[in-house]
Amino acid sequence: MRYIMLRYFRQFLGILVTSHSIFNVGYADEPAKTTSSYAPVVIKESFPDVLARMKAEKPEVMNRQMDLLNRRYDLNDRSPNRITMSRGKLVQEGVRIKLPKGMRWESLAAMSPEEIREKDLFPAGFFPLPHPNHPEGGMVFPKLLIDEIKKQEGRDLTRFDLDFDLPDRFLPEFPAPIYLTTRPDLGDVSQGKLVTMDNYYELFNGILNPKQIEGLRLLLTAFPQQQFNQTEDRRSVRPSRGVACFDCHANGHTIAPTHLAGDVRPQEFRHRLDTPSLRGVNIQRLFGSQRALKSVEDFTEFEQRGAYFDGDPVIATKKGVNVLERGSQVHFMAEFQELLDFPPAPKLGINGKLNQNKATESEMRGQALFFGKANCASCHSGPYYTDNLMHNLKVERFFKPRMINGRMASADGPIKTFPLRGIKDSPPYLHDGRLLTLEDTVEFFNLVLETNLSVSEKTDLVAFLRAL
Repeated sequence: MRYIMLRYFRQFLGILVTSHSIFNVGYADEPAKTTSSYAPVVIKESFPDVLARMKAEKPEVMNRQMDLLNRRYDLNDRSPNRITMSRGKLVQEGVRIKLPKGMRWESLAAMSPEEIREKDLFPAGFFPLPHPNHPEGGMVFPKLLIDEIKKQEGRDLTRFDLDFDLPDRFLPEFPAPIYLTTRPDLGDVSQGKLVTMDNYYELFNGILNPKQIEGLRLLLTAFPQQQFNQTEDRRSVRPSRGVACFDCHANGHTIAPTHLAGDVRPQEFRHRLDTPSLRGVNIQRLFGSQRALKSVEDFTEFEQRGAYFDGDPVIATKKGVNVLERGSQVHFMAEFQELLDFPPAPKLGINGKLNQNKATESEMRGQALFFGKANCASCHSGPYYTDNLMHNLKVERFFKPRMINGRMASADGPIKTFPLRGIKDSPPYLHDGRLLTLEDTVEFFNLVLETNLSVSEKTDLVAFLRAL
């Protein structure tokens, strides 16, 4: 028995050492093998060689991604109505998805899913959005955040192999305001600053209790992560202390950094993730776009143990996984997250509906559409505009599967219903950020749900969404 166990253990080690990388990084002298669920443990290419190779490949990688974005979207700066987010950043307006030549939205909406599929008329911007380099994957941060973290902490979240792709104008405001469920009288407690290890204590001492302050400290603490760590298969020039929870969820909200979901293999089927806001997690009952974790404590622990390392516990052990203590650290972190409130919505009553004495006629018409013809409320019920369930839109009925910049566009499966409160503060939209504006989002759901809204009805619906 001892001999048999030893033999199988050696076979297991051999699998880990020789398995093919799911990230297709092309290690030198490694023969082609069948696809594996595991990333390679033993790296056969020196770090200087990886650095030189990937730096040289970066311009081509980013040009390919930007070409894709420009084919899909109108990326120009357009905010004619001067509508702003909670702290004053202008909201980008208008439909940015480019239609096939000669097609109109009304004509497209009048067609059946089968006809759109057969004629290949599904708009390019409605397809899943690939990661900036989908075969490589990993966390990628907007330059705004990188610069501020480096300024305050001296910690560098720059990757040498790729950059974030979406223009800043389509991202949430930075730094975002912080509203607390326990102290609504204080308004924005961030004082217009990005909360980091440098300033969290002075900002929150006297507002939070000791458990919550400790939870916030842990959320701001950098721990090793797949691309930012001390090992030779990192993607930062220097060995890195790692990534903090509030690097992605800046100020408990988001600045829309991206990475790939750890749930799916092979690599081309993994979803790009648009980092959601943590505002309002106290009213949510599911966590993760597809994972359906049942508490914010579960999600906090899962992120540290698995998601930070692309769902690969073998690599997590190698790179320095931070195993949090459930009864104190996880609990403290979750307690602070559950204090994060939605932004004020002065036109809403306590039932989440518009106060007709404060709302415009367009907003009131939009609300009627939301709960009626547009069929939004079947998933996004009030007062927080989520049903805390998952739904499968089956968007794949509109197109034939295809590879897009390393991402296989096919069935997405069921996706969590995220709350819509404060939605104008949280672009881009959908679980992978493929929709840049609320107008894009209304066009997407008008087509997918086959609701056949008129031009004026779509305008009214957007007006209502901006009031939430």
